[in-house]
Amino acid sequence: MLENITPIILTYNEADNIERTLKALTWAKEVVVIDSYSDDATLSLCRNFDNVRLVQREFDGASQQCNFALEQNIQTEWVLSLDADYVLSSPLIKEMTRLEPQDHVSGFKISFDYLINGNKLKGSLYPPRLSLYRLNRAHYIQDGHTQRVIVKGEILKLYAKIKHDDRKPYSRWRTSQRRYALMEANKIRTLKWQSMTWPDRVRYVGLGPLTVIPFTLLGKGLIFNGWPGLVYTGQRCIAETYLLFARFGLIKN
Repeated sequence: MLENITPIILTYNEADNIERTLKALTWAKEVVVIDSYSDDATLSLCRNFDNVRLVQREFDGASQQCNFALEQNIQTEWVLSLDADYVLSSPLIKEMTRLEPQDHVSGFKISFDYLINGNKLKGSLYPPRLSLYRLNRAHYIQDGHTQRVIVKGEILKLYAKIKHDDRKPYSRWRTSQRRYALMEANKIRTLKWQSMTWPDRVRYVGLGPLTVIPFTLLGKGLIFNGWPGLVYTGQRCIAETYLLFARFGLIKN
């Protein structure tokens, strides 16, 4: 089925990641990259790959960028939506090659192996994502700090995983987390208690930073990952602290 899949990727200053991601997509006839006017080496790295079609658009929201990507005269029935730090594993490529989905199947969720500087963790808080779906049955909405695809039809799950390996500088990560925290806090304020997931309820009452450390180190087993596990746990604690501050108005735009 690979010949019937077009990967799409959003980029902005992803020189630390994009080359590894594109090297795992050489099987695709075309990769559509929607770039938000990067001013690092992202564009030159993308142009090194003959199968990349590069389109630039001013960023006005993740869901808007993704919907714009779906409108780019894609010639395949299926789309594989990726972030610039998502690297396809060989088992996942093989699994997609063998896919023969029936017409009522509209998409597939894919789970992740989370890496810290190339070191795979035993687990993470990163949820599966609906990444592979039929183009003509999908559109995006904004969901907190990120985009969420809405697909009409049955959704199944793939067994192989994507590697999530973001190697951008810590300063970029920290700035992004502050921005994400504000957007997530605004989302939580609009939710009713009955409709909240349990992580949202924990965050609503302000216990996110206290619960994330034991949950990641012990519940997810990252205590056995050594330094990379501690780095990830620290990152999640910082992210939850930003969200707590944003939730109570201590971080502002």
